[in-house]
Amino acid sequence: MIDFRHITFLHLCKIKNYTKTAKELHLTQPTVTQHIQYLEELYGTKLFEYTGKALNLTEKGRQLYEYTLKMVADSKKIREIIMSNEKIQSITFGATLTIGEFIMPSILSRIMQERKDLHFNMLVENTQTLLEKLQNGEISFALLEGFFDKSRYSYQTFRKEEFIGVCSAESEFKGGEFQLEDLLKSKLILRERGSGTREILEHILYEKNLSIESFENVVEIGSINSIKKLVARNQGITFMYKVAAEKELARGSLYQIDIADFQYTREFNFVYLKNSIFEDRYLEWFNLLKSASPFS
Repeated sequence: MIDFRHITFLHLCKIKNYTKTAKELHLTQPTVTQHIQYLEELYGTKLFEYTGKALNLTEKGRQLYEYTLKMVADSKKIREIIMSNEKIQSITFGATLTIGEFIMPSILSRIMQERKDLHFNMLVENTQTLLEKLQNGEISFALLEGFFDKSRYSYQTFRKEEFIGVCSAESEFKGGEFQLEDLLKSKLILRERGSGTREILEHILYEKNLSIESFENVVEIGSINSIKKLVARNQGITFMYKVAAEKELARGSLYQIDIADFQYTREFNFVYLKNSIFEDRYLEWFNLLKSASPFS
């Protein structure tokens, strides 16, 4: 449904090279040039400019890039709706790890018991990956625990969660109150770069003139459950949303560290493309998910 010249434009935006774009699209370089010239004449403005040898988008080019991404995403959604079974509505969305593993299962279970006409496909990835898939039209919306550019997306606050420090039952930090600086000598076990949990911690540390590198020893693990197991065995400490450690905190295998001046609550957001023609549908899904949340 998207004009093929807009597809050429999107590829050139990402590759920033006419020859490489032509090769990727199996076109000749003059053809790529013609596609861009056509769009520039259509919109009455330059879309690209050279700074030295570097090809860059103009301000109008950047605007067209954002709008074209939305057109592609909406086009994929239109095709999905037209080709779908009218009796079954398929909802493909993404969620960051904490939300996907510890919040959504119970919510989806409640909805699925009442709505047999809905089919859910949930992709669990880090914030950065989900935003890319959202822009590419691979998912309709994303439930994010991390930071994102709120000026580029539409969003609704889904819920708020407490962010805490966690240690084992054998840890020296189990009892008493500590300063954040007291924890720096410990081994810090945390998620990979791009994860929402890590971004939250990085921002908190930055506010206190600290960083991940302020800890003497840092270990990166991609799985929250693996991190909890290592911390429970007193192999280090970690920081995470309280909802992700509720079961372990309740049975005493993990303990919340009492850190002075460390009271943080962060938003979990329902994020979708700005100015999408399907905004009403996305808000309908948001209200459905939120109404099934025990904390709504």
